[in-house]
Amino acid sequence: MGPVDIRVEKGRPPLGGPPPPPRPRASWHLRANAIVVGWLGLTVAVALAGGVLPAPRWLLIHVFLLGAVSTAILIWSEHFTVALLRARSPSQNGSLARLALLNAATLAVLAGVTSGSWQPAAAGAALMAAVVLWHAAVLVRLARRALPGRFGHVIGWYVAAAAALAAGATLGGLLTSPLGQGAVHERLHAAHAEVNLLGWVGLTVLGTLFTLWPTVLRTRMSDRTRRASRIGLWLTAPGLAVTVAGLLAGWRWAAVAGLAAYAVGGLTALAPLADALRRRRPHTGAAWMLGAAIVWFEVALAVDLVITATRPAGEVAGALSPLLPIVLAGFVAQVLLGSLLHLLPAVLGGGPARFKENAALLERGWAVRLAALNLGVPLLALPVPQPIALLGWALVLGSILAFVALAVTTLGRARHAGARDRGTWRPSMPAVAGVAAGCLLTAAAVVVATTSGPEPAATVTVTGSRTVEVTLSGMSIRPGVIEAPVGTVLTLRITNADAQRHDLRLSTGPRTPMLSPGSSAVLTLDPLAQPVDGWCTVAGHRAAGMTMRIVPTRTTTPPSPAHDQHSTTGTSLAGRTGEPTRLDLTAPMSPGWTPYDATLEPAPGGTEHHIELRADDTAVQEVAPGVRQRVWTFNGTMPGPVLRGKVGDVFVVTFVNGGTMGHGIDFHAGAVAPDGPMRTIQPGERLTYRFRADFAGAWLYHCSTMPMTQHIANGMYGAVIVDPPDLPAVDREYLLVQGELYLAEPGSEAQAGRIRQGTPDGWMFNGTAAGYDHAPLRAGAGERVRIWAVAAGPSSGTALHVVGAPFDTVYKEGAYVLRKNDPGGAQVLDLAPAQGGFAELVFPEAGTYPVIDHTMRQAEGGAHGLFQVSAR
Repeated sequence: MGPVDIRVEKGRPPLGGPPPPPRPRASWHLRANAIVVGWLGLTVAVALAGGVLPAPRWLLIHVFLLGAVSTAILIWSEHFTVALLRARSPSQNGSLARLALLNAATLAVLAGVTSGSWQPAAAGAALMAAVVLWHAAVLVRLARRALPGRFGHVIGWYVAAAAALAAGATLGGLLTSPLGQGAVHERLHAAHAEVNLLGWVGLTVLGTLFTLWPTVLRTRMSDRTRRASRIGLWLTAPGLAVTVAGLLAGWRWAAVAGLAAYAVGGLTALAPLADALRRRRPHTGAAWMLGAAIVWFEVALAVDLVITATRPAGEVAGALSPLLPIVLAGFVAQVLLGSLLHLLPAVLGGGPARFKENAALLERGWAVRLAALNLGVPLLALPVPQPIALLGWALVLGSILAFVALAVTTLGRARHAGARDRGTWRPSMPAVAGVAAGCLLTAAAVVVATTSGPEPAATVTVTGSRTVEVTLSGMSIRPGVIEAPVGTVLTLRITNADAQRHDLRLSTGPRTPMLSPGSSAVLTLDPLAQPVDGWCTVAGHRAAGMTMRIVPTRTTTPPSPAHDQHSTTGTSLAGRTGEPTRLDLTAPMSPGWTPYDATLEPAPGGTEHHIELRADDTAVQEVAPGVRQRVWTFNGTMPGPVLRGKVGDVFVVTFVNGGTMGHGIDFHAGAVAPDGPMRTIQPGERLTYRFRADFAGAWLYHCSTMPMTQHIANGMYGAVIVDPPDLPAVDREYLLVQGELYLAEPGSEAQAGRIRQGTPDGWMFNGTAAGYDHAPLRAGAGERVRIWAVAAGPSSGTALHVVGAPFDTVYKEGAYVLRKNDPGGAQVLDLAPAQGGFAELVFPEAGTYPVIDHTMRQAEGGAHGLFQVSAR
């Protein structure tokens, strides 16, 4: 075979001399490659920012792979397909649309995972899969329309790689969603990593090297290239599919067999490259970088095979972690940098002289950069002391940053040169804008890195030491809050008791390695001077609730064991910031706690009911397991007493302000002018509120003093039950009043701000988050149970649901939505804030039935309990 011809545009002469000026089609390649350069700059910035960013390790990997690498693959696989097949270029609008959608999908994934919202991440993953399948369809169409040629075999590699990314994106979307949690997480993680790195990146690189490698060496292709390509693809693509299936199913030896087939196929594909190397030694920076990348690829493949053969499928992802620097820096980064070193001068064009000038500029200092990057890779991969690992980071990132700087300079020179030479193509402003955008993103990330880190801890005197056992399990960290006196040296013994990997990172800097199930680690903290937050850095786990907080106290009295397990009183929470706290809802309740009695007594006799309600803003109540906080109440309980009667009954309420501030009261069940009875009265004052219940329903009453959001959020609410006419008797009746929980000193600015934002720390049935998990409601199998519900808010409604027992009767806002003899059933009693109603059901058999708000965020935040149903 003769020399390889990789053209920038149709009609270009064979490589061997500098390329002629490119036609306008090349301009979009320049603009697109400016995006690649921008992503590379952002990769460096994310690495420099480190731990101040959410999920920093995940973010670094995906900014590089999804941003820089995937953008480059999308651009150049299409370009090479057109060049190798001598095909007509596809629609530039379509190419730009795919590029824009890929980057939009990447941003959605990055934003979703780092913000803890799985929906945008899953949507971004789905969009990415669709874009890459569209890309594959374009390549197939180009291949079918082109005349038979020597290089058609390469296109199959690109199509297989695109299919791999579609599969990898799908697995990634599952990983971010609730479906990807639990024991399946590690298998999904391993399959996701293998299909993306060996498929999307590996297959693309192997296919490209058939032509790119001899071109960079400026020698002819091996005579056995076509046969090696076909055999290699037949082995690598099915082998990868078997590997992924084996990892997902937990079949280790199937995964090993597939990986072995991939390795054999990869070596077969690399054999023609050795022929080219024997004919011509590397003599440019591009050639040396590509050569080094091939070596690291073979090393990584061998280590991957050993790990997969010796570890259970659920542990492969964790065991592959040390391999990432070899794959990302040694293989992927060097392939990307080496390819751009060779291809950018050709795309920039401008004639022979400018081609040489641009190539010389991009390769400036290439030997130093090559040595630095390849020295840094083992320092990152091997278990070396932290200072040496930091040196490895400096070498790798310095090499990448040097290329980014040279690429930006080269692109800038090309623009100025084009402006001077009217007869040649001039790079358009979008190219420069792309580079500028990348630089701005880099600058923004560096600003975040330098301004968002934790403040230095103040110097404190050591007052003692203490060891605390910390458990990672079930998307929670226990204890959720640790209290210790200022100056205490805490030692945390962290154990992963879950079925998937976790770690613990503290806001002051210390962190554990990624812990496999059953593994442990120890962290010793500096003397405690300020609150310290902790979280799991696995993508999505912090948002799912894997957080903790260490709170310094001003007392030298050792805290009780209960304080080790739970949060603290409202007073010690007064200085909290605007971030919600993750409650440990599985912890036991404090000794002596009694639940709010949810049993609803029948309406009393008579038609006029007298009751005294006393406002109190000094009561302390257990609002979550182990968490006691000052609350504002009616008659000392949250919610207040239940008023019950029948249509036409009159309620005479004596309202007494026994608090320390102004309070009022508003009964939704009464039709009265609000001016008088709903007015705010001062401490020590009283008023009489008289109303007639003209309408049936479950009604809210609450404090009427502004700001009402604050008075309601702190507990000043209750329910009035007015029976519908001819309401049939049932075996049991319960009342659940759902409210929001804001952990802070009532009335404080921190609490008020979060109430306005609608970001509670939890949700409660009858004043305690998860209270009825610890004191289940009782019923018997076959009994008819009526559950009344009122949504107190102030901002959240409810979707009341009993797991395992559909409703056959639903009454909402004064009307039946469903009656017992109707053929249908209901899943939820859905109530907006301040609405009320009831649902009836019959428990089919003995067992434990959760009752929850099916707004799952609110259920997981405490709006859940249990029905303990006994056999009759």
